[in-house]
Amino acid sequence: MDQNVHFMTIASHDLDATRQFYETGAMWASLLDVPGEIIFYQVAPGTVLSFFDADKFAQDAGLPAAPAVSGVTLAHNTSSRDDVKIIVSQLEVAGGTVSKPAQDGAFGGVFHAHVTDPNGVIWEIAHNPFWDVADDGTVLLSEPS
Repeated sequence: MDQNVHFMTIASHDLDATRQFYETGAMWASLLDVPGEIIFYQVAPGTVLSFFDADKFAQDAGLPAAPAVSGVTLAHNTSSRDDVKIIVSQLEVAGGTVSKPAQDGAFGGVFHAHVTDPNGVIWEIAHNPFWDVADDGTVLLSEPS
């Protein structure tokens, strides 16, 4: 199998709140929105993040109930510390819950905050001066000196 993730699906107990958070707070445009069922967002070339109605998610997965999101963060890196603060504010206004206000991180020279979406997904909004992406999409990481 190629080292690539093409699609991530998260169970959603409230698609309307999810739509509000991502489209108003994160200012994302949906790739496809099937009301009452699923919303798709393209998050990178060839990569989609979707939110599937929790009952339909469970049915599709053959589970008695959709599991809660646990022990996972999704991250968005910004170009500045100020951008971290702006994005966190937008996400909070759109229904996100700030669990960690913008601050210097304990690890790796990162300035970040954590915001939980309506589904329990924890987003790290960060400015990491040791993170870069080359023109071909390759992630370049360096260690703080």
